[in-house]
Formats: sequence, structure tokens, C-alpha cells
Amino acid sequence: MSAADNTNMIVGLDIGTSKVVAIVGEVKEDGNLNIVGIGSHRSRGLKKGTVVNIESTVESIQRAVEEAELMAGCRIHSVYAGIAGSHIRSMNSHGIVAIRDREVSRADIDRVIDAAQAVAIPADQRVLHILPQEYIIDSQEGVKEPLGMSGVRLEAKVHLVTCAINAVQNIEKCIKRCGLHTEEIILEQLASSYSVLTDDEKELGVCMVDIGGGTTDIAVFTEGAIRHTGVIPVAGDQVTNDIAMALRTPTDNADEIKIKYACALTQLANEGEMIKVPGVGDRPPRELSRQALAEVVEPRYDELFTMIKAELQRSGYENLMAAGIVLTGGTSKMEGVIELAEEIFHMPVRLGMPTSVKGLSDIVRNPIYSTGVGLLMYGMKQHRHRDGSHDPVSVKETKISVVSRVKNWFKNNF
Repeated sequence: MSAADNTNMIVGLDIGTSKVVAIVGEVKEDGNLNIVGIGSHRSRGLKKGTVVNIESTVESIQRAVEEAELMAGCRIHSVYAGIAGSHIRSMNSHGIVAIRDREVSRADIDRVIDAAQAVAIPADQRVLHILPQEYIIDSQEGVKEPLGMSGVRLEAKVHLVTCAINAVQNIEKCIKRCGLHTEEIILEQLASSYSVLTDDEKELGVCMVDIGGGTTDIAVFTEGAIRHTGVIPVAGDQVTNDIAMALRTPTDNADEIKIKYACALTQLANEGEMIKVPGVGDRPPRELSRQALAEVVEPRYDELFTMIKAELQRSGYENLMAAGIVLTGGTSKMEGVIELAEEIFHMPVRLGMPTSVKGLSDIVRNPIYSTGVGLLMYGMKQHRHRDGSHDPVSVKETKISVVSRVKNWFKNNF
């Protein structure tokens, strides 16, 4: 039986600067998420999280989706997609309404959320998320679920996230050109927080830092709610460029060297360990110590963590993060990153990766899949809220024979 025979499927599409990842998840009857297919392809049409070449982005999405379809044995029809980039803006807002029948109804909650989002935003931006932090009924603070409670006045504190209209339209256009429907566009650090943060961390106070290829995305949680989000336009691509410039080697080779040998803390690198650096053009390769490579990489990570620290100080939540920092994303995997971060932030730091999923869990237990898995978990939650059932969300029932799957695999790989 193919995975498509089960219609409780959700698909997350992480369209990043360095890679596009499509992950297919199956919602089990016990409420657990079972990963049944993963597709990943190098991304060439994005810069710092935003689409700069539609054709290249469409091709990358198609390749990733085809690979995920082949592994899951199904046809993908719609996706939950992530968005990032320097165009993302966020603010905390506040709304107040009178409770109509002295008991909070769903209509009252909708009205107070509408009141909270009645703020002036630029004409080229649109609201992406309205994330409730807490409700206040009369003078009773800290209410998480006000439905059915008695009172006269209802207030809502929310975190409002806005994004550039054209950035969303370009992502939707790319997805549509692949023959897919966009269920929802989700802020990438919000998605990642679903897969890597625990409820205890969110309650105590934590900062999640998703270091990708083009951008570093920040989300701060305290008392179980999101309080601050931010985007820093420095990430893994800058580290790769530094290596390429300093070692005088092509960018692709620099990326390979970064993944295999780079270390973010010079004292952890072995001086006697030598690496081969390919030359540019016809120039012969050279040998270089791993410690010399670390001396190139460490300043960039130092700069990035200093920028994150400044962002946290600006947010006003720097002293409220008892659970410390959680680093995730592909660029956080490097040796020495956690140690360097602890030196700079002076608080506990851990590496975050998806853990609460089944199926291909050994593959997705990797920081590079945090956003993809988080998109699935967000989609699963939204779908439950919508109708309380597990109707088919994004994979239509389509039987694919083993023969045609093998044919497709050969066509794509040879």
C-alpha cells in the first residue's frame, strides 16, 4: 500500500536561500506526525530569503517536490510554505472591546483580535500573522483561553508580523507554477519554533536563533508566548564568501570546505590537521592548516552573535531568557559554534533539532530540517483548529505503481 492511500497528509515546503526542502508528513490516529518523504535540492533563485529569479526557484521547488513524492509514493497538491527575509517587520499591539453578553464568545475574541491589528502599516506590507500573547478580562491578566469566561471588558495583547506583499506574491507565484496550491505562508522562525522548542523553554523564556544560508531569524518567547521576532541579513553565505576570498578558492569549493572542516572557535581546531584547498582556474591546490581556516571563520560568527545580542538588548527581553539560547538551521551545526555562543551571550546555549516526530526521524534529526518539520507541525495544528478533524490537507489519493516510481527515479537521477 502506498503512502497516498492514507489521506491524512501534510506537506511543508522550506524555500531557503541555500536549499529548498519538501517534507511529507502523515498524521496518525494517535495525533503523532510520521515523516514519510523528504526531498531536498540546492536553491539558486533566492537572495537573503527573497525570490530574485522565478525560473530558478521554480526548478528548485519542482526537484525537491518530485524527490519527496518519489520517497512518499504520493502526489503532492498543496503545501505550507515558509517565508523569511529583511522585509519582515514585527510589533506588539493591544486591543480592547466590550464583552457583549457578559460572557466571552468566539465573536468577542474575533473582535478584540481585529481591534489589536488596527494599526498603521506601510502600503507595501501586509499582515502575515496575528499571534495572541495573552488576554485580560476586566483586571484579570494572564488569561490564555478566554472563551466562556465572565466579564465586562476584554483586552488582547498580540504580536503582529507583517511582510512585503510582493515577496509573498513571488513565493505563491513560484509554487503555483509548479502546479501546487499554497495552503498558507508561515514565518520561518515561527515554524522552526514548533519543531525545536519545548513548552518549558517557552514558559521560562528562550531565544531561538535559526541561522540559515541567507538570513538569521530570531524569535523570543516568554511565559509561553512569542514576544519578539527579528531578521539579521548575515548568515552562512557570508561565512562561505569569507572562506572563498581568504583562501582564494571557488565559492562551491569554499562551501564544501566550510561543511567538512570549518570550526567556529580557533582553539578547538587542530593546528597539525591539514586540508587541501583547490585553486581558482588552472592554479594548483594548496595545503592549509585547519586552525588557519578557523581564524577566517571565527570573526564572522563573532560578528553575527554580537548582532544577535544587540537585537536582544533592543527588544528588552535580554534578561528574561532563563532557558537561554537555542541555535538551529544548517549554519549552526559547525564545530565550536555552541562554545563561541556561550562565550558571547553568557547564558546556556543548545543545538535545536526536530525530535517529536516519527518515521524518517533519524534523517530529520538535523538542524537543517527544523523549518520543514516545523511547517508540518504548524499545518497539523491549523488543520485541527479549522474543523477538529483530519481531512486530507495536501496529498490527494493517488496510487503510483512501483514501476512508475522506479522509472521516475532513473529519469531524475541519470
